[in-house]
Amino acid sequence: MEKHEEDNQTSLTEFLLLGMGDMPTLRIPLFLLLLIIYLVTMVGNILIVVLVVLEQRLHTPMYTFLGTLSSLETWYSSTILPRLLASFLTGDRAISVHGCMAQFYFFSSFVATECYLLGAMSYDRYLAICQPLHYVRRMTWKVCLQLVAASWLVSVFVAATVTAFLSQVNFCGPKTIDHFFCDFTPLLELSCSDTSVVTLVSFIICFLSIIFPFLFTLVSYTCIVATILRIPSSVSRKKAFSTCSSHLIVVTVFYVTLFIVYLLPRTAPLRQLNKVFSFFYTVLTPLVNPLVYSLRNREVREALRK
Repeated sequence: MEKHEEDNQTSLTEFLLLGMGDMPTLRIPLFLLLLIIYLVTMVGNILIVVLVVLEQRLHTPMYTFLGTLSSLETWYSSTILPRLLASFLTGDRAISVHGCMAQFYFFSSFVATECYLLGAMSYDRYLAICQPLHYVRRMTWKVCLQLVAASWLVSVFVAATVTAFLSQVNFCGPKTIDHFFCDFTPLLELSCSDTSVVTLVSFIICFLSIIFPFLFTLVSYTCIVATILRIPSSVSRKKAFSTCSSHLIVVTVFYVTLFIVYLLPRTAPLRQLNKVFSFFYTVLTPLVNPLVYSLRNREVREALRK
């Protein structure tokens, strides 16, 4: 009995990521599907970055934000998909505790960066549509680069803070993580120590890096929509809306799936549904973003044709 209790209190050195479940017959088809998704995601986002850099007409704050977002999506996808691909190919689902913490750090950092970038892009569209006469004066290259740099730097800091607190937690429960990557809640479920401090810190960080940018984006688009509806000409209204429709689609898809994942109770019947929405915003959103921007943006389409 004493030995059993001692084993339970021994800190784990590795976890087993259960992924999508035990489906040996689907391993190769899923590997091929994820490989295609990963390759298309990387090619699509890298292509947008190259277009923004090389095409003179795209050297504006709006497309600088877009290029930064596409660059972020390549790193974002590379945090999860290569490890998942290796798991499907080899059948090895083990990941060290340090590797898990590293994956969580980069994942949370990129999520926070995307939230801040989407907020900065909404501010850019707010100035362009609601205050067009002041746009050039307010959205200068200096302001644009400061917003991009701040998005990355603040995210690195907040992710490091949460990861530092999470790494102090003792993991001595079952070593299986019922997820396909190292996320905060599944990791916390394996803890056998007091998690009140890390939970409080993560709540504060979540408000600063997810809720606050979301509210800022929501207010910006409320003002944008109100301004567009006041435009008397239907042609002008359509033109104004087309300048922000792609970004609005990306924001809606990203935040809707993000909130569903983290607000959905992690009860046994809902865990598979939670994985589906997690898969959507971590894997499919980076794939969809370049398609949305290239298909709905005339200047990007023209640059692609060139």
